[in-house]
Amino acid sequence: MDDPIVGIDLGTTYTAVAVVQDGQPRLLTRGGERLLPSVVGLSPQGKWLVGMPARNQFVFAPENTVRSIKRMMGSAERITIGRYTFTPQQISAFILHEIKAVAEASLRCTVRRAVITVPAYFSDAQRQATRDAGEIAGLEVVRIINEPTAAALAYGLNRAEDQLVLVYDLGGGTFDCSLVELVAGVVEVRASHGDTWLGGDDFDLRLAEHVARIFAERYSVDLRRDHRAMARLTRAAERAKIELSEHPFAWIREEFLTESGGRPLHLEYEVSRREFEALIRDLLQRTLDSVDRVLQDAGLSPRDLDRILLVGGSTRIPLVWQMLTEHTGIEPQMAIHPEEAVALGAAVQAAIIAGQPIGTVLVDVTPFSLGIEIATQMGDTIVPDIYRPIIRRNTVIPCTHEEVFRTVYPGQDTVEIVVYQGEHPVASRNRLLGRFRIEGLQPETPGEPARVTVRFDMDVNGQLRVQATDRKSGQRKTITVMAAKERLSAEEINRATAQMAALLAAQGTGSDSDAFDTGEVEVMLNRARRLLQNGRLEIDRADQIQSKIDEIEQARRDGDRELLARLVDELVDLLFEVEI
Repeated sequence: MDDPIVGIDLGTTYTAVAVVQDGQPRLLTRGGERLLPSVVGLSPQGKWLVGMPARNQFVFAPENTVRSIKRMMGSAERITIGRYTFTPQQISAFILHEIKAVAEASLRCTVRRAVITVPAYFSDAQRQATRDAGEIAGLEVVRIINEPTAAALAYGLNRAEDQLVLVYDLGGGTFDCSLVELVAGVVEVRASHGDTWLGGDDFDLRLAEHVARIFAERYSVDLRRDHRAMARLTRAAERAKIELSEHPFAWIREEFLTESGGRPLHLEYEVSRREFEALIRDLLQRTLDSVDRVLQDAGLSPRDLDRILLVGGSTRIPLVWQMLTEHTGIEPQMAIHPEEAVALGAAVQAAIIAGQPIGTVLVDVTPFSLGIEIATQMGDTIVPDIYRPIIRRNTVIPCTHEEVFRTVYPGQDTVEIVVYQGEHPVASRNRLLGRFRIEGLQPETPGEPARVTVRFDMDVNGQLRVQATDRKSGQRKTITVMAAKERLSAEEINRATAQMAALLAAQGTGSDSDAFDTGEVEVMLNRARRLLQNGRLEIDRADQIQSKIDEIEQARRDGDRELLARLVDELVDLLFEVEI
């Protein structure tokens, strides 16, 4: 397959990759496993673990294993594993690097480009962090799309009838609800709402804490003070949750879970479906509040819907189906495997970008309002910190909106444009995205305040470009909002890319694949090629790097793995030298 673009669902609990072949999307698998656990760890032997090996390690070494990293994306958190410290982007890059290897092994070719999905309610910072993770993993992220939108793409493929669909996406760590209209091959998202801190992980934790309380009553031992015991209990709670989706009762059994006074203590507890449902009902009610918000934003009621589509593994919980049916009067459907729909839809979008004949058009929306801080005059008082949205939430993207603003008083020749994302009427209560100044303003009429046009351009990836123009002189200032506080700099991405490749090349990974040829090597070659394309290297350094690239490619063609490993190490050293 020649230079494919794959679709990746980078999930909280599992990650999946898909591609369109012969007009149909299909999941790419390895050893029959369709989903890769989104878990990263470092073994006691110093080996990097990604996927199932890392997931298995979590129960006995939670301190060296990272789960649910998606919830930290876009934050300034740092994660320590052994002697290493990583950003959330770097941990996600391990997962993306591994799923890239899965795709390459299945397609038998190098994969360089991908469409990656994110929750519709992800902020700009979270979206940019996802893009950074892809770049660190050696992928060009050609598009970021919303998960419910991707599911709708998979669902709407080759369907001729027009319909209004509510996509209810409840995954391992996030919840999204989107109203999607399918008309004549056009997939239009009309409204979205959700919660990036609500999903199956929370259900597991509720059940685990419930059982921990019962255990404490029996044995006077608080399992929540023991990280390893709680890791085992949470894993057992997850297994029970899954079993309760098909059975009315499930046993939670963990031998030698902890000890007291030198005596080992075992856990054996039978939980009922009704008991579990009582623990999570309030969380599911929050999802119904989002359903109501989406319908309200679109000016619709449940009777206007043609169907409700369930997406995400947590929708297998029977109470989800029951509460949705009771609330809307419509029985939800699982037209596509709930854990696979998002990846399949991402593959559809990838095929559209690649120019394959798919016959589906995507129209997405922005999940948050975007605007600026303004001040207004009330009598003799200037009231600052007022939020004026320029692009309202649920506006179809790509889009361009602009408004004209006056300076506060005549003679004012400088203004600061402060850009926010959110819905609160007080500007500072929203998320700050960026700021810039425009100076030398001139009034169009002497003695009057100057006027400035503020223009917002949002592209299909949700990236925002803000431009301010002096109406009189035509002077312009522009910024592209990249959530600079949380986003890695170009230098940090370069270092993270080289660091990950060096770690994997030197120590190997605990995956089931032998991905060195197309994984670690390709990451370093891509990084080296980008440096050469920048044209900023000294001639001698550029020649050294190009020579090393040529040697690596020849060693790979010859199948000389020992030489290949040595050459990659040498390239890593070169890149570190030029990037410091």
